[in-house]
Amino acid sequence: MFWIIGGGKIFAALAVLTGWSVLQWWESQLHHVAWNGFHFEDMIFPLFLFIAGISFPFSMAKRYHGPENRGDLYAHVIKRGLVLVLLGIFYNNGIRFDFATMRYGSVLGHIGLAWMFAALIFMNSGLKSRIAWFWGILIGYWALLFFFPAHDLGATDPYSMDGSLVGRIDRLFMPGRLYKKIHDPEGLLSVLPAISTALLGMLTGQFIMSRCLDNKPLNKVLSMMAASVGLIGLGLLWDLVFPINKNLWTSSFVCYVGGLSLLLFTLFYLVIDIWNFKGWSTFFVVIGMNSITIYLAPKLMDFQRPTDTLFGGLIKLFPRHWTGVLDATAYMAVVWVFLYVLYRKKIFLKV
Repeated sequence: MFWIIGGGKIFAALAVLTGWSVLQWWESQLHHVAWNGFHFEDMIFPLFLFIAGISFPFSMAKRYHGPENRGDLYAHVIKRGLVLVLLGIFYNNGIRFDFATMRYGSVLGHIGLAWMFAALIFMNSGLKSRIAWFWGILIGYWALLFFFPAHDLGATDPYSMDGSLVGRIDRLFMPGRLYKKIHDPEGLLSVLPAISTALLGMLTGQFIMSRCLDNKPLNKVLSMMAASVGLIGLGLLWDLVFPINKNLWTSSFVCYVGGLSLLLFTLFYLVIDIWNFKGWSTFFVVIGMNSITIYLAPKLMDFQRPTDTLFGGLIKLFPRHWTGVLDATAYMAVVWVFLYVLYRKKIFLKV
């Protein structure tokens, strides 16, 4: 969420200001790739879903008290998934009644559906079955795209935008407009591999909660690091025949980005939970505790206006080439203070 709400603009402005090659490279990572390949920006969405998956075993442990309230937990999971779908439609379109031209696919909707189905699988299976679901979905999705390419637009590449089954399903069954006219990156069929992304998070959360290696926490860290390296390597190997592609949410993408997500989580787990070095993280906790709020807020609130009011005059005192960095930093400060007030008042938007 730091990158989404303004962190990316700060680093992009720093790249322009300094001309440093490392910052220019980083700025290039803050844009989605056109089709096949990977940039850091492509990781933010699946990382969010992965983290949502990690939280579910903890939430389930608190909410589930046995067969007598199993129905309540089902209701919570389904309600959460569908509410995220509705919030995603609102985010894309606002409140409109032109149903034929609305865009129904969304980041929040994709997260909601993938998380919901993954949670239902998690609730109704054991560890071996969960792992089987994870790999079965990824292999099955690869087979679907390979054996059933789309020919309606004359393409022959089953992993191209106009030749994939993903786009074909969107064109046939997705209501409203598609984000890329013939394809929607948050369409229907790509929910399937996204379920595996959420399941990977849930398996990670289950491993963290387990008593396995509790007396040797560093061994738990090493186990997760080994798993992350294995997933990254598998994703790169799979990329040779099934390209890493966020738009299609390919199985190689799930493995590669899942491995990176697990590696990042492991490093933060090591620093914060094991080494207990956590004071520095407050800045990010304030953002993360209201992630949905700040994702939706720019649609309803203009943070640039208070930024200009409070800092515009001060920024003009500096040389013009500093304007981009100072404006982006001031914008981030305004957004963060808004979130900090909510944090202190214990106001959190939860679904």
